[in-house]
Amino acid sequence: MSNKKPTPMMQQYFEIKEKYPDCLLFFRLGDFYELFFEDARKAAHTLGLVLTYRGFYDGKEVPMCGVPFHAYENYLVRLIRNGYKVAICEQMEKPEEAKKRGSTAIVKRDVIRIVTSGTLTEDALLNSRQNNFLTVIVASGAEYGFAWADMSTGEFFTQTATDESFNTLLDRIKPAEIIVADNFMTVHPYLFKSRSEKIETLSFSEFDYKTNKSELCTFFNVSDCTFKHLSKAETVACGVLINYLLQTQKGECPCLLKPHKIEDNTYMEIDSTTRRSLELTTTLNPDSKSTSLLDTIDRTVTGFGARALASQLNTPLLDIDSINARLDKIDYFIQNMTTCERIRSILKGIPDIERAVSRLSVGRGGPRDMISIANGLKCIPMLRNQINTGIIPTSLQSDLQLLGDHSELVAEIFSAIVAEKTPTLARDGKFILPKYNAQLDELRSTRSVAQQKAIQLQSVYIQKTKINTLKVMFNSVAGYFVEVPARQAEPLLINKELGFIHRQTLTNNVRFTTAELADFEQKVLNSTEKCIALEIELFEQLRQKLLAQSESIYTTCAALARIDIATALADYASLNHWVRPTLTDTVEYDVKMGRHPVVEDALKMKNKAFIPNNCYIGEEKERLWILTGPNMAGKSTFLRQNALIVVLAQAGCYVPAEYAKIGIVDKLFSRVGASDDLARGHSTFMVEMVEVSTILNKATERSFVILDEVGRGTATYDGLSIAWAVVEHLHDVNKCRGLFATHYHELTALVNRLNRISLHTLRVREWQGDIVFMHEIDSGAIDRSYGIHVAKLAGLPSSVLIRSEQILNQLEEKRQNQEPLFDDLPLFSHLAQTTSIQKESPAISHLKSLDVDALSPREALDVLYRLKTMAEE
Repeated sequence: MSNKKPTPMMQQYFEIKEKYPDCLLFFRLGDFYELFFEDARKAAHTLGLVLTYRGFYDGKEVPMCGVPFHAYENYLVRLIRNGYKVAICEQMEKPEEAKKRGSTAIVKRDVIRIVTSGTLTEDALLNSRQNNFLTVIVASGAEYGFAWADMSTGEFFTQTATDESFNTLLDRIKPAEIIVADNFMTVHPYLFKSRSEKIETLSFSEFDYKTNKSELCTFFNVSDCTFKHLSKAETVACGVLINYLLQTQKGECPCLLKPHKIEDNTYMEIDSTTRRSLELTTTLNPDSKSTSLLDTIDRTVTGFGARALASQLNTPLLDIDSINARLDKIDYFIQNMTTCERIRSILKGIPDIERAVSRLSVGRGGPRDMISIANGLKCIPMLRNQINTGIIPTSLQSDLQLLGDHSELVAEIFSAIVAEKTPTLARDGKFILPKYNAQLDELRSTRSVAQQKAIQLQSVYIQKTKINTLKVMFNSVAGYFVEVPARQAEPLLINKELGFIHRQTLTNNVRFTTAELADFEQKVLNSTEKCIALEIELFEQLRQKLLAQSESIYTTCAALARIDIATALADYASLNHWVRPTLTDTVEYDVKMGRHPVVEDALKMKNKAFIPNNCYIGEEKERLWILTGPNMAGKSTFLRQNALIVVLAQAGCYVPAEYAKIGIVDKLFSRVGASDDLARGHSTFMVEMVEVSTILNKATERSFVILDEVGRGTATYDGLSIAWAVVEHLHDVNKCRGLFATHYHELTALVNRLNRISLHTLRVREWQGDIVFMHEIDSGAIDRSYGIHVAKLAGLPSSVLIRSEQILNQLEEKRQNQEPLFDDLPLFSHLAQTTSIQKESPAISHLKSLDVDALSPREALDVLYRLKTMAEE
């Protein structure tokens, strides 16, 4: 059957879908959200649903799939993670209300929310231990204005960036969604290469300065001068962000704190390569079992504490006083471990208050969220009372004060809402406690009396029909009805004078109603609807009272997060023997018996010990280390551990060492390991050179640089020349602190010419032709890399290893005699002729494989004949 004209319901669908062409439309039909046409195909493919068909349109079957309304979040999260936006279209009235407009009228529907990756609030869609930032970027001349906010926590920030710092800032924010003007990608296409975040473009007309400044001030109900400290680009970015939130939330006003402007030179600069290399908060391979620095040290017990710790590691500070304020709190809890343990026990019982407030602010929270907030806030007096021993540092006293007092709000919530089995949604009703509202108590009393009436009616009907098994029953589908066994139903069906009206025949029972019961049912339903309507109204009043205190509640959560972090780090530092670092304004770096926190933790799981090492970099001497040593000896681990110690120290954490004195580092750079970028046409060596170029162009005297194997991706002479020049540039131009690991032993000669270079090596011991890695740093250098030994460990065939040894010996002899190494090509043919480097014979291989002690005399004789035959072949 072909139908070119859509049904009224499909016409409604088309009208709504036209407004949201870039979204998958979740169209509510009863207990399901249905998707049609191309939306259905995309969703079915992504979600693994069966694609069905419903009717015809324009001569073709209409593709369709759906997800249950009660479990839609499980499907929604997969769509969002696959880059889709979803428009939630709800039924705005009940079918009964629609019928009042006529028998053919359809239920009114409208989109109540647009779900995007940067506007999530539901716990099922979010990682409780990570922020979910929506970011807006505005170009203004040579600068960019950034605004980013987490709608689920209320945090809101701004900062400016340049071309150079653009991606560094984005990597620090780790946005879930980025918004730019539609011409941004054309003008600045190079900025977003190789990024995986969802990028949304809006019309350039939406980025008007005056309009967005007004939007910003209206949202926070403040005067124009409140945000005069923001640049024009930042102001526009803030306004666009707020407008985008209001559009996606369909007018619901999310709670946000006023935007906090981050000034330049507040945080240590860590570029994307360094973050990736050091695995600060994520691992190089997220699917592997390896752990990041954050995974290793995170012992926080609250969601907001975990998110704040991740932020601290992402943004190490430059201000010594601020760093010491964090360290003071950790020191206090280490000195008072009993208090620390009690505080952590209390914190474990505090739910994620921030995200509960956020859900309430946009109308998606319910009674359970409100009780959750009250349960969290009620713990504060108990927590405050635990911190009463020793000398309390000023920073901790400040946090205790910022916890605030919400006792009145907590008391009202507990007097209003049931604390056990609290419903998720207000529309479910039955969550307001007795005696909270007199009108509600009266309505409930009326309903209770009505329900007693049902019991009385059952007695009357039993007497009237003489059927003792007759029951007056209720369910949510059929309402109230009279039910009797089928074998006893005939009198009620035949005798109309009894007043029973047939409704339904089942296998074993027959159901009836009466005029009296129908009237009674209507009164009960009216009473129930009034109760639910009043409960919703009372809940809304409570919601507004709570939201009026949202800013102070967010402040409370921030203070709780800082206490959670301090107790967690104190617990970890105490257990693992970490020490408090001393931060200075010099460029000195002095770490005694330092360890790699992640590697050490992994070794402990195997009951193995980590070998600690010292690292000293002075103001004038030893500013740049040249580190030699064999592969597998631990050079990369040593480089990374010192970079991680810097990050931990300036993030305000204790560090894995016996002593640490660290001059503030303004920029941290790491170039360790090999990778390519084939999408941009960059080989491994090209990627290496780009990263080294960034370091040489940006590092200052206060920077800390770790470099490993520079130049190894090209020909030997080319690579050695580049590595040599890089060392000179770091020493003479950048003058930064650095650790330079290399297998180019020729570089050690630079110590005679460059006065701030020092030589260090990883110790090894040779034993019966093998080497033992000591993993210990020693002064000086070695002139061998022991690569063939490592190749042996890797399992290369013995013939290859023998050949390698002989070639190496010949090359080293030529070098010692100052003969040309590589231009004498016959060298290799000569080696092949003058040395017995043939592939091991089958006879020898067979002989090596024998277990001589297990052979009988007869078997030994057979083997001897077999070997003779193999040798003659």
